[in-house]
Amino acid sequence: MRIPPLYRRPAWQRFFAGMAIGGAISWCIFLYIYGVWQEENTELIRKQQEDIVDLNNEKKIWQEEYKEMNKRNIEQLTVQKINIKIINSEKYKLDSLSVLETENSVRDDISMMLAKDLETVYKSKDLIKKVIENKPVKIYEKRYTLKIKEMVIYTTLTIQLEIQFE
Repeated sequence: MRIPPLYRRPAWQRFFAGMAIGGAISWCIFLYIYGVWQEENTELIRKQQEDIVDLNNEKKIWQEEYKEMNKRNIEQLTVQKINIKIINSEKYKLDSLSVLETENSVRDDISMMLAKDLETVYKSKDLIKKVIENKPVKIYEKRYTLKIKEMVIYTTLTIQLEIQFE
């Protein structure tokens, strides 16, 4: 068996040369189109990765801010501090030490209200009133009672007291 002598005919030679050149040109076009497409997709993926990183950072910031706001809201909705003030100690000529000791003893009596939520403290305001008003205070061998003049319930429980002879 032998190869037909097509190499001698110029028409066939042009056909095969055209096929080879066409194949090479089409391969170059394919590589160019595929490279451009690949480059576009690579750029899109890089941009999407940057967006993902930015969005993750933004999400972390929002989550931290949200946690901080929740923490502040929880702190604001509980009693953080108790302020006691006796407003008429000058009337009975009491020294500041005995007034301070009396205020501290009252603060100790109602210290269970610290870190309680405002609703619980508000519901137990009558109990606070009874605890303070039913406890006699002894200063310089004289017995006094305390009367609540004003009570403000918020993150700071503020109570103004009047002192009276028993």
